[in-house]
Amino acid sequence: MAMSTENLLILAKEALSNEDAAVALMTKLRWPNGVACPRCGCLDPYKLTPKAQGKRPARKGLYKCSGCKRQFSVTTGSVFEASHLPLSKWLMAIHLMSASKKGMSAHQLHRMLGCTYRAAWFCMHRLRYAMSAPNGLFSGVVEVDETFIGANRPRVGRYGHSKTYPTYHGKTPVMALVERGGRAKAFPLTDMHTEPMRRHLMEHVDPKNTHLMTDEYPQYPKIAVAENFKKHDMINHTRKEYVRGHVHTNTVEGFFSLLKRGITGSFHHISRAHLYRYCDEFAFRYSNRIALGINDGERAAKIVLGAEGKRLTYKKGAGTRAA
Repeated sequence: MAMSTENLLILAKEALSNEDAAVALMTKLRWPNGVACPRCGCLDPYKLTPKAQGKRPARKGLYKCSGCKRQFSVTTGSVFEASHLPLSKWLMAIHLMSASKKGMSAHQLHRMLGCTYRAAWFCMHRLRYAMSAPNGLFSGVVEVDETFIGANRPRVGRYGHSKTYPTYHGKTPVMALVERGGRAKAFPLTDMHTEPMRRHLMEHVDPKNTHLMTDEYPQYPKIAVAENFKKHDMINHTRKEYVRGHVHTNTVEGFFSLLKRGITGSFHHISRAHLYRYCDEFAFRYSNRIALGINDGERAAKIVLGAEGKRLTYKKGAGTRAA
């Protein structure tokens, strides 16, 4: 970045309570090489003083493009656009979400930021959208597994007593890909058939350079053969086999443990319509964890960069994405 790490840390501490410092920090994070117009890409905008903004209430960090002659600020063309939350609160939310390993609920955030629950909920979904940036094809050793998210439903027993039976009825299947020593990606499925699983694998994995590790689920050998994966090994959990040399799916199961502990401990319940956003959040933090040399500050900066070019309205925020 254009400024030193020490100056960036000082500005970050001030930005959590000072709106001018928050605008300056967000500008440095979004445009490290100089301010550019988000509409036409012009590199020669000029800053508008409060007097030049006319009779309207002065906006902090307002620029005018010398190319397309339109005004813009650091929030224009990003998930922060048209938000009533101050940037200092946005930066606090980014820090809390990026540093909380098992997530943070909207109720907790609205108490900490002093805003309404609705504003905190929408803020967090915008940030999850920013975390959904594509990160290239997976390769090397890639573990694939699936799990089911949701509570066991109580059913009436034989003599009328209410009992809870372990069942997949009413739960949502979630598929995850994890590179050993690398990134993760997770997504809900509408069903456990071959086609949606194959589509996600081919969208995110380079088969020619991938050694696929799966359990004994019968769909995986079909996909591995059909798509000509470099190599495919299976571990048989049904026979209580969990590790055979370097063949295992323990890494992807470790990712699922973080996702499920976050849902149980922080969110308690997640609707099927929004589950994919929570999958993006946990996959982002896992792919940018401290074990890969990425600290909390760098993780927060990646969220700001991922927010560029994205918009999410309140109505659109309720959309479903499952395959």
